[in-house]
Amino acid sequence: MTAAILELRDVRRSYDSVVAVDGVSVELAEGEFLSFLGPSGSGKTTTLQMIAGLVAPTSGEIFLKGQPLNPLPPYRRNIGVVFQNYALFPHMTVAKNIAFPLEMRHVPRDEIEQRVARALALVGLAQHGSRLPSQMSGGQQQRVALARAMVFEPPLLLMDEPLGALDKKLREQMQLEIKQLHRNLGMTIIYVTHDQEEALTMSDRIAVFNNGRIEQIGLPSEIYEHPNTRFVANFIGETNLFPGRVLEVADGYCRIDGGGLELRARNSGTIKKGANVYVAVRPERTLLSGPHTVAEADENSVTGTISETVYLGRSWKYVVKAGGTLVTAVQQIGSRLDTSFAIGDAVSLQWKIEDATAVYDPSA
Repeated sequence: MTAAILELRDVRRSYDSVVAVDGVSVELAEGEFLSFLGPSGSGKTTTLQMIAGLVAPTSGEIFLKGQPLNPLPPYRRNIGVVFQNYALFPHMTVAKNIAFPLEMRHVPRDEIEQRVARALALVGLAQHGSRLPSQMSGGQQQRVALARAMVFEPPLLLMDEPLGALDKKLREQMQLEIKQLHRNLGMTIIYVTHDQEEALTMSDRIAVFNNGRIEQIGLPSEIYEHPNTRFVANFIGETNLFPGRVLEVADGYCRIDGGGLELRARNSGTIKKGANVYVAVRPERTLLSGPHTVAEADENSVTGTISETVYLGRSWKYVVKAGGTLVTAVQQIGSRLDTSFAIGDAVSLQWKIEDATAVYDPSA
């Protein structure tokens, strides 16, 4: 990673007895797209607001390009911000809205016109500068808000749930457009969202927030494939969780007593013998077969009965009752291993040891 452009050091924010952000430390490289992902109340938006200067930290320090931000008011931080509600001036034209931050910085008129034209072209609104925000769709208004935040070329762009008000199809289109703008312009972005798929689609890295803390930060593939905690495994996509106790740790793997099931899984980090853990495995990593299938040496295996089937178009989702545990399996239709099952069928369920992770539950 290149040198950090933004650094948060043990940042905290409390409201009387309520701790909203509890010791967040993170570095952001220049040109990086980092998503703050988590449920409502997890601290992600408050952290973003502290970076923007809209909320003051109770303690901790924030640096942008090595300069302390804590003493600076928002207008002196030179940070672009895009909000969910767009926050456009309704009485100003689109061009005037985009020009506003340049006018506040006393940029010469000729340069303002050039920059506004360039920003409008970048977001695909070159012919819409004379319109009012009320004459534009939600997606177009979001493009205007994005152009206004980019036009003064800030070193950092903050985006707070910017696509939350859009319908699914338009939101997915805007995700790709923002990702393309980021790639083409090399912008440095922090993006707040509660949408796991959105974070996985758009981010270079993801910071997963829970109860005011970052539980895990890493590449989207790392967060999804190698969660560190039960919360991360459960929050990012769908997962199966088997509770158990670690019998043995060796060579980066754990052998686990899962209440009558002996399971093996990768060690997510610092798990030791005797620890109470969960074995996490994604439904799409599992394979359903007949009840007498013999597992390979590198596989876990459980047997059970199909209790539910769900047709998803490209795949079938099966819920298997294995002892006292419900296990979900997803099988792609038309694949080499595609086999149809019905409710009540006895089945065997296998998955690679490499595809299972032993994770802690810090809240337990």
